[in-house]
Amino acid sequence: MDLCFVPATHEAQEELPAVSGSSGRLVVGRSQAHRGEPHWPGQVLAQADLDYALAMRQYAEATRDRLLHGKRERALTVREPSPWQQTVQGQVERYRVRQRRRGEDAAWKAAKAERRRARQAYQTLPRAERRQQQAAWQVAEETWRQLRGQRQQTLVARQGENEAWHQRNGQRRASRREALERRSWLALLVVTDNCTRQCLGLPLFRAGPKLTSEELVRAFRALLPQELEFVISDQGVHFRTNAFAQLVEEYGFIHVPVYRHRPESNGIAERLVLTLKAWLEDKSWQAAEDLQALLAAFQPEYNDRPHQGLGIPGLSPNEFANRIWLM
Repeated sequence: MDLCFVPATHEAQEELPAVSGSSGRLVVGRSQAHRGEPHWPGQVLAQADLDYALAMRQYAEATRDRLLHGKRERALTVREPSPWQQTVQGQVERYRVRQRRRGEDAAWKAAKAERRRARQAYQTLPRAERRQQQAAWQVAEETWRQLRGQRQQTLVARQGENEAWHQRNGQRRASRREALERRSWLALLVVTDNCTRQCLGLPLFRAGPKLTSEELVRAFRALLPQELEFVISDQGVHFRTNAFAQLVEEYGFIHVPVYRHRPESNGIAERLVLTLKAWLEDKSWQAAEDLQALLAAFQPEYNDRPHQGLGIPGLSPNEFANRIWLM
């Protein structure tokens, strides 16, 4: 099972945004996996000589700590900054500019104080000594005039920086406001059978990113197949709640949370999400009811379409489910 998001409205041939439900939240842009030696618990599933049920139990045992509640260190993800993040980044940049300006102002005040002391000391000298140091004083005065000219240029440059800052800040606010007004999201729960590749259901949630775990559990409960043994999902917040834990205890199946930033561990569900989005790309909908009708048409078409990933290539998920008992 996997949770994804689609726009509340869509026009045909309009590209669907690269939006996923990573960690149960609306994430625009895909996160990058950490570099380094490839090692994760899901590698046990690649052992051909190991029984599937035994491999799944070993994987579930190795990842049991992911179901624990409480705060944990989160892995760093690299994604396209949201409008809100861009606003925060702009504020950070503005803060750094102000810090730099404070340093420049402090240096200017120190230079003025030093010139004032030097001038007072020069004026208190006897006339003969002033004549002797007149050449050095003229050099110091020329240096001061250059420094004062640089200060004036700095102040003029600051005015330009301020105008540019206010313009960018206004554009950020306008773009963020337009994005919020223009785009809203619907949540989809994708439930598929790893054995037959059958799509068991595509519950649609109007709440979108504000979907609660109770709503998700209620929809998933209606789709639970008989003799269910394992449920594979990511580590989204909706799958790590007390409501979902109670569902696991009630039905007695084993919840297997996949490794972070390893979507291939839940590749069948992820592939179904890609297939669904590709199918929806040339469709149009203006309301949740329109999208619900499209999903109702997609599910039987998907289940009756031949798949190459099955044990017998060329069979549809429905046909494979009918023949699996003969194998």
